Amino acid sequence: MPLLISADELARRLDDEHCGRAATRTVVLDVRWTLAEPDGRPAFRTGHIPGAVYVDLDRDLADHAAHGQGRHPLPSEEAFTRAMRAWGLRDGDSVVVTDDVGIQSSARAWWLLRHAGVEDVRMLDGALAAWTGAGHPLETGDAAPEPGDATAHYGGMPVIDADGAAAFPERGVLLDARAAERYRGEVEPVDPKAGHIPGARSAPSAGNLDAAGRFLPAEALRARFGSMGAVAGTPVAAYCGSGVTAAHEVAALAVAGIDAALYPGSWSQWSNQPGRPVATGAVAG
Repeated sequence: MPLLISADELARRLDDEHCGRAATRTVVLDVRWTLAEPDGRPAFRTGHIPGAVYVDLDRDLADHAAHGQGRHPLPSEEAFTRAMRAWGLRDGDSVVVTDDVGIQSSARAWWLLRHAGVEDVRMLDGALAAWTGAGHPLETGDAAPEPGDATAHYGGMPVIDADGAAAFPERGVLLDARAAERYRGEVEPVDPKAGHIPGARSAPSAGNLDAAGRFLPAEALRARFGSMGAVAGTPVAAYCGSGVTAAHEVAALAVAGIDAALYPGSWSQWSNQPGRPVATGAVAG
């Protein structure tokens, strides 16, 4: 199943659906979120892809009641089922996710939907900028979809915990998707300790995109990850600060044809657990 969709292809799909020519319904999910601006509703209301539904990353894609699991613990199957139905998702729908930061936040929705068993989930390559750059229109205001009937069944994507992350470099490649200076331990703006999981390799998620915010071609991504030892057939896992941009890393690896596990707790969990070792510097420990 393809992972990416272009703005023009999405526009054709939505037009076909509007005209009754589509065999499958396409639902567009807009996940506007950044650490600095976690509430994306104002931006969504200002302009979004026609028919898109706003997804609140903090409310819908995380369970903040799960203590000790990092800043963005995975929601339960029951909670994610409620979210999917509130977005209007039905079993058999195709889903396209987007944001306004190069899929850095909406990849979390892509990953969770795949984990929940939704088969056809694609990322809008280039995100909202690609849509507007291609001359396609936006609509304003809120969205109120009719409730759907989709049900989450977790297990579609591999997951590791803190102990798994600790042992992972012994058998495979553990990638750190944060900015390189955070990996090296030079700065740490959010978490209590600076550095990285011993044995992890630095692979900032921003390096997965070109200057236009689109994913690099599969061959270029294979070369990028291959230089870190991450190749098809080798166990690969990814983490970041709180499990959000690590989903983007897993998505980029998938575009390259490389399966990878996600460590949802990521550095926000690891750095808060007493006794977990911390490495610093440019070379993986």
